[in-house]
Amino acid sequence: MPGLRVLAGPSLEALEPISPMVNTNQPFRITSDIFDGEILVNIKGFTNSHAGDVRESEYFSRQDRQGITWSIQVQGRFLKPYSANDILFGNTFDRPLNLPWGSGAALKFMTYVDPVLEHDLTSQSKPWALSPLIATMPHFVHSRLNSDLMDIDSASVGPPPFPDKYTSISDDTSNLYLASVSTSPCSSTSSLSSSSSSSSTSSSSKLRISRRRKKQVNQNLATLQTASQRQAFFSSEENRRMITFSDQDVITTDFCYGFLEFSPSLALRLPGGISFDLMRYWDGQPVRFVCCERNRDPEAGGDPWGRTFWCIVIEQED
Repeated sequence: MPGLRVLAGPSLEALEPISPMVNTNQPFRITSDIFDGEILVNIKGFTNSHAGDVRESEYFSRQDRQGITWSIQVQGRFLKPYSANDILFGNTFDRPLNLPWGSGAALKFMTYVDPVLEHDLTSQSKPWALSPLIATMPHFVHSRLNSDLMDIDSASVGPPPFPDKYTSISDDTSNLYLASVSTSPCSSTSSLSSSSSSSSTSSSSKLRISRRRKKQVNQNLATLQTASQRQAFFSSEENRRMITFSDQDVITTDFCYGFLEFSPSLALRLPGGISFDLMRYWDGQPVRFVCCERNRDPEAGGDPWGRTFWCIVIEQED
């Protein structure tokens, strides 16, 4: 296995090495003014460069994680209100990628696995690939913190244990309706002393439509029993916009797949026998997994993403 170093932090400017914590079931704390949580990384066949031995994790021996080769688990809270449509997860890079011949097949596979993926991996400046977190995560759990400020009749649950040493993260969106947006028409003041009855009627009509829409969304949320159902439902931007996460919402995720192998060499293996020896094409550029804001003003130019909530960086050792 190539010598790898793993770093984590609330931003690219505040990364800390966490290689000694990989495969140990020991989480790393992330804290900023917009996110508070913990990150846990497992990589099958990860080599402890300091001791020179391979450190394995019981995670990969679990029945429901057979075939998985790497995992990034996160539990945390967004400390400011964010629409589920504006929380993205994926990869960003600082310079063009050295894509191998046949990489088109890999891109097709990526969009098959993640239909909501948006990317510009052929960019000659900063390649990127990002998706709405709620729709792309293979495993997603939402829970609502107990709070004295909450209505006494509101449903409230605590977050699942993190990390749970022997139990894998499995989808649970049963309390997601608590994050459903209460929409109502915006009311602006006016210097005019009267308003037309047609305007009042229009406002009432919009309110009824909003209430019906919220009721329908909550009914649909109640039917989400599996990860595939959640991913399909939130492939709709309209549905994502109906969910807003605050500091009372705890999100627990597991981003895990088996198409990347880290031992005995770094390789990408796709269905149909397609494989790439990534060490032949990796120019040493760090691979970043980032959870970030959506750029809310894309017309102004710049990157498609805004501030970073948290990030994991995998890079070659010097």
